[in-house]
Amino acid sequence: MQIPIFTVDAFTNQPFSGNPAAVCLLENDLDEDLHQKIATEMNLSETAFIRKLKPGDDFTKSSCFGLRWFTPANEVPLCGHATLASAAVLFHVQKNTNSVLTFVTLSGELKARLEKDHIVLDLPLYTAYPQELKEMEELIKAAVGDMVVQDLRYSPDTKKLLVRLSDTYERSVLEQLKVSAQHILSAEKTGKVKGLILTVKGNSSGKGHDFYSRYFAPWYGVLEDPVTGSAHAVLSSYWSEQLGKKEMLAFQCSRRGGELKISVRNDGRVDVAGQTAVVLKGNLTL
Repeated sequence: MQIPIFTVDAFTNQPFSGNPAAVCLLENDLDEDLHQKIATEMNLSETAFIRKLKPGDDFTKSSCFGLRWFTPANEVPLCGHATLASAAVLFHVQKNTNSVLTFVTLSGELKARLEKDHIVLDLPLYTAYPQELKEMEELIKAAVGDMVVQDLRYSPDTKKLLVRLSDTYERSVLEQLKVSAQHILSAEKTGKVKGLILTVKGNSSGKGHDFYSRYFAPWYGVLEDPVTGSAHAVLSSYWSEQLGKKEMLAFQCSRRGGELKISVRNDGRVDVAGQTAVVLKGNLTL
């Protein structure tokens, strides 16, 4: 059996930056255990599987598909960058003729649309609630040492902990921070946290970024994710409230780096837009 597979760098227009995802196009249902085996083989933070919902569906003409995401360790309920990558394969490689694509996922229906040189994802918006420092003290110490924490929030829907560092810190401080996967894994004793977001306020006067972030998910086998759409479903809600803005420009400060255009909507959802670069096309032989 041959499965078309692509590697797409998401939230960038340059190869070898942004966040790489593998995307598989499934003509037929795959044995359940093969999803994980392929994702482990690809060894990227995410491998996406696009499947036809009905036998007569077509990757060029149909507008609605099933979509699942797997890390090298397990399936996840939401992955923004691999959704962006999946839409890029359908729009740019398969030349899908629809202006909007709908993906049926574990997080409900997600839509992707073309807008000039960006693909816009329609994602759920998740609120992060104030979190007592004492409960998470050991985890925070393991992640950021003695750095000053300005705010602490927890998103129960996504199990993500948002740590806002002091506004006195520049972007470079966040970029230079060394985080040990083993330390944060062993320091998380509550069982509540499956993702750690570190964020600082940006300098948005003029054309700067409104906020910066880094994201760590060793609980899912991903130490640091280069650019994370699902983390921005939490960050967008938080920073929109903090900055009093609906339209924001964000930058995730991983080694590869990536830029996200954010538009918080009034219906409890958020549009996250990014660019893509398709860097590999091939076939898996099973």
